[in-house]
Amino acid sequence: MDYLYAILTGYLCGSIPTAYWLGRFVYRLNIFEHGSRNMGATNVFRVLGKKPGIITLIIDIIKGMMPVLIIQQAIPDNPPAAFAAAAAAMIGHTLSFWVHFKGGKGVATGLGVFLALAMRASLCSLLLFLITLAISGMVSLGSILGATALPFFIYYFKELGPVYSPYLTGFSAVVAAFIIFKHKANIQRILKGEESRLGRIRAKADKSGKEKDSEKEK
Repeated sequence: MDYLYAILTGYLCGSIPTAYWLGRFVYRLNIFEHGSRNMGATNVFRVLGKKPGIITLIIDIIKGMMPVLIIQQAIPDNPPAAFAAAAAAMIGHTLSFWVHFKGGKGVATGLGVFLALAMRASLCSLLLFLITLAISGMVSLGSILGATALPFFIYYFKELGPVYSPYLTGFSAVVAAFIIFKHKANIQRILKGEESRLGRIRAKADKSGKEKDSEKEK
């Protein structure tokens, strides 16, 4: 029953389609029909702008962190149950039943999951992501490198202690592989030098918005 409770809690929290609901009910558009056609925070930033992008990012992080913290408090003597909640939250985000089992790539929700499970390692991966983003302007590259480095940081810090750290390291490696797989199209574009850069995306979006406003005034 512990694992069933953990899985249901994780999936229900993770499946909340933040970007879709924000787009549909506030901006009257279907986020799956715009930009990269997924409900990740980067696509929201690309399509709707900075404020809704930040809102989506924060909520997606929380919906990964919350179920893990709930299970850790409710079942403190069973750490693997927290792993189950974490995995279910990731699956919920990428295969949400609210939107016909579509979703995002799992980066923000994965960050939330590991902030609850391995705070120091997650902050190191986040720092690597931010440095990569600042240098390259590519969210995808930062996400891939941050995910790839996470298992090494967890192993280094011995998160969750000597007993469970090897299991957490293995779990994080599986999550990292999943995130890299979800970015396979981005990897191809990076290798070809065609990947979008965040600053340029917003500049184009702002320019397009100004042109539309100008046409309306005419």
